Formats: sequence, structure tokens, C-alpha cells
Amino acid sequence: MPLLVGVRFRRLGKIYHFDPGELELKDGDIVLVETARGQELGNVIEDPFEVAEEEVPDDLKPVLRLAGEADIQKARSVKEKEPEALEECEKLVRNFKLPMKVLKAEYSLDGNLVTIFFGAEGRIDFRELVRELSRKLKTRVELRQVGPRDETRLLGGFGRCGRSLCCASFLTEFSPVSIKMAKEQDLPLNPMKISGLCGRLLCCLGYEFEQYREMKQKMPRDGEKVLLPQGEAVVVGSRPLENSIIVELASGSRIEVGLSELKSQIPAKDKNSGKKGNGKSKG
Repeated sequence: MPLLVGVRFRRLGKIYHFDPGELELKDGDIVLVETARGQELGNVIEDPFEVAEEEVPDDLKPVLRLAGEADIQKARSVKEKEPEALEECEKLVRNFKLPMKVLKAEYSLDGNLVTIFFGAEGRIDFRELVRELSRKLKTRVELRQVGPRDETRLLGGFGRCGRSLCCASFLTEFSPVSIKMAKEQDLPLNPMKISGLCGRLLCCLGYEFEQYREMKQKMPRDGEKVLLPQGEAVVVGSRPLENSIIVELASGSRIEVGLSELKSQIPAKDKNSGKKGNGKSKG
């Protein structure tokens, strides 16, 4: 069966699959591969694994060989040129008064292409910028606009928790996040409190969402009546992770009790029960 190997080009970048050929590769190896941008160095993230013929990508490219010291030194050399390219681009952006934020410069292994990542509110006409930058750097230039989440990932920083941003430290891809996740976890719906540096909803809202939802299904809802050793009470809140609820007693006091302390839930009365018919029938 055909073999594929997973390779990553950036620390938290997407994993791409290549044909390992006859090479015996393992996790951690540095390899030279053929890409749409030319030859690049990447890190093996997934050991070679078998796939069915129909699962082989049509545009599958080969792993050329294990990287040697000369390849690694070449990669270091072109990387040393990136700050200069970034600075030159920033100068031109100011000269042309373009509403864009230059984030990162990245050279291809052969040095014949430099990709500039930038953030902007809308579409930017940067054709003149590309021409002038290509002339100054004496290489081909490609500008790539990224969204707010990727912009924050490239810049890095610290979240409201005090730790390094998830997107800049371990997240390899962004999962959908919705306001429903905040509601399910009884978080304040203040945008300032549930948004990250990127201005979008916090990625961490999704980490415990499923756990909260699963545990809440086992708990009485707010407004339901329950029977406790102290008597009848009304549920006014819940703490799923503690497996407990907050109730209001007939006296008006509120206490927190574990689910194991509930004697029973009192079913809501049927709104139609006890109503007498008017004796009329439709016909």
C-alpha cells in the first residue's frame, strides 16, 4: 500500500503529506521536500503510514532526501535576511501610506521568493508596493493577507489568564467558537470579557464546552423545584464542575447543595390540569 509522511514547515503550522519513497523516516527528522514554492525544509511530524490508493492526493509531492548540514545552514542564511526584508517593507508601506500592518517576512529556501504576511481591515491595492519591494530586495515578492486570528498568532502575546496565547503556543488550527459556548458555561456575555487579543471569541471557550453541556443535562434547570432534607426549594443556579446546584429555600435563603442531596425533583404542574371543559364541542 502507498505510504504518506506528515511534514510541518512552521512550529504550529498545518501538516502536509508527502511521498516518502524509499526513505526510512521518523518523527523529528528534517527533510528536503518539493513544494509549490520550490524546495523547502520541513520537520517530520507523523511517521510514514499506509493509505488506500484512493486516499492518495492527486498533487502528492515527494520527499527528496534527509536534510544535510549544508541545507540547514542555507536555511539559516536566508532566515537572517528576513528582518531586513520586513524593515524595508515597513518603510515602503509608510511611504505609500497604505493602511496595512506588516507582520512577518519569510524567504524560500533558495532565496528567490520572499513572502510578506500582513493584516488589514479590507482589500489593499499593493501592486506598486510589490514592484518597488522586488526592486529593492532583488527577488520575487508575494504579499499575503491574514485574518485577525492568524495576525495575533504571528505577533504572539499573553491572554487574560496570564499565559502565552493558545494560538501562539500549541494550537495548530482554529476550531469554530460560538456565543452559545459562553452561555452554556454561564459566563458573562460582555464582549470585553470573552474576547481575545484578536477581537474574536476566546478559543478556550471550546475547551470545556462539551463537559459543561454533558453535566448540565443531568442537572435540574433554573426555576425547577426540588425536594431537599430542608424542604422544598427552587433551583437558581448550577455549578456543573462541582456537581452541585444553588437553591433558594422557602425562607428566602440560598444554599449550595450536591446533586446527591436531592431527594427528588418536583414535576411542574400541567397547565391544563384541573381546568373544566365548557361543555361545547366543535363540529
